[in-house]
Amino acid sequence: MKEYGNRTKEIHAGQEKADIGTGARAVPIYLTSSYVFNDAEYAADVFMMDKPGYIYTRLNNPTNEALEKRVAAIEGGSGCLTVSSGMAAISTALLTIVQSGDEIVSGNNLYGGTFTLFKNTFAKWGIKVHFVDSQDLNAFEEAINENTKAIYCESIGNPKLDVPDFEALSELAHKNNIPLVVDNTSAIGMVKPIDYGADVVVHSATKIIGGHGTALGGTIVESGKFDWTNGKFPEFTEPDESYHGLIYSERFPETALVEKARCQILRDLGLCSSPFNSFQLLQGLETMSLRVNQHCENALEVAKFLESHDAVSWVNYLGLENNPNHEQAKKYLKGKYGCVLGFGIKGGIEEGKKFIANVKLCSHLANICDAKTLVVHPGSTTHSGLTPEEQISTGVTPDFIRMSVGIENVEDIIADINQALQKAVK
Repeated sequence: MKEYGNRTKEIHAGQEKADIGTGARAVPIYLTSSYVFNDAEYAADVFMMDKPGYIYTRLNNPTNEALEKRVAAIEGGSGCLTVSSGMAAISTALLTIVQSGDEIVSGNNLYGGTFTLFKNTFAKWGIKVHFVDSQDLNAFEEAINENTKAIYCESIGNPKLDVPDFEALSELAHKNNIPLVVDNTSAIGMVKPIDYGADVVVHSATKIIGGHGTALGGTIVESGKFDWTNGKFPEFTEPDESYHGLIYSERFPETALVEKARCQILRDLGLCSSPFNSFQLLQGLETMSLRVNQHCENALEVAKFLESHDAVSWVNYLGLENNPNHEQAKKYLKGKYGCVLGFGIKGGIEEGKKFIANVKLCSHLANICDAKTLVVHPGSTTHSGLTPEEQISTGVTPDFIRMSVGIENVEDIIADINQALQKAVK
């Protein structure tokens, strides 16, 4: 699919022809737990990974595989693995790279769930994460030591709404022989981090990929370019005793991370995706570019409206020219600045609560990048588990309202925002 454009890949990658058995043009839902082997020899070959084939849906499934091929094609990666959620994608990707005693350096502009995973759960497992200013390259460099095994960042910080310097971070990572892992949940369809040196890209497929708030899912994409044999990652270069002595870097030189994640984390922890959910996500992917364009167009109009509204004290949106991160976003996102924006209402948190209580078209829920417009107060929901200092570091102030702008008629979105603001500050 390399010669095709993005919209074509979104529709056709993973299933270039109709289903061989039935002629079905849509990807079928293979809702089965396991698969029949032709004979004993073939079964042994599949289990040893000497031949391609399906064993058990916890490991692989034709519907999931179609989604994997499609997302890999869109992101320009060598391979992909589907998992049960965005958090499963983050944890699976990193647990494939690091183990107890290892460290990660991460930007501090993280989704609350990721921050909690890194700060609390990983710490219990002996994995230390250093949080640094997401825009301070020197801070990233100073935090790296002999135990560091990865740099982690979000392509658009949620909810800080800043964009990292992908090229500089990847250069720093590779200088230290470690991979750059990027959460591209909020910017798939706008930027391909692999083009700028990222080695692993993860997504919550629940967001832009699915687009309709109906199915959970996560994906892990590998660039195929990182050298896992550089001496820092013996689990990739030494025999895996739990899987027939398999050496991932030798057997899968371009997809070592994806297959190690499949054979170890997916097998042992069972974070597999449902074929039904993968089918739903495939349907969403077919219109991703169309939705992304409308999301971005609407979000810019809403941001401009909020910027001029008497009841609003500040607006944070990458598409506004006065945004401190606008030029960097312009470089990497190429004119598309995402669907998420933040703003504060004059008066503070109580007025913010009144605003949320009075929206009618907008939905009050904790999700982003849905076809519908969504609002939430992160300080009391998605980032409530963080200390006040940690909330501020991620961009969450007490008056902060996060809005994910949908694809409805923008005049209807603005009218709803306006009436709710008027009631909030009345």
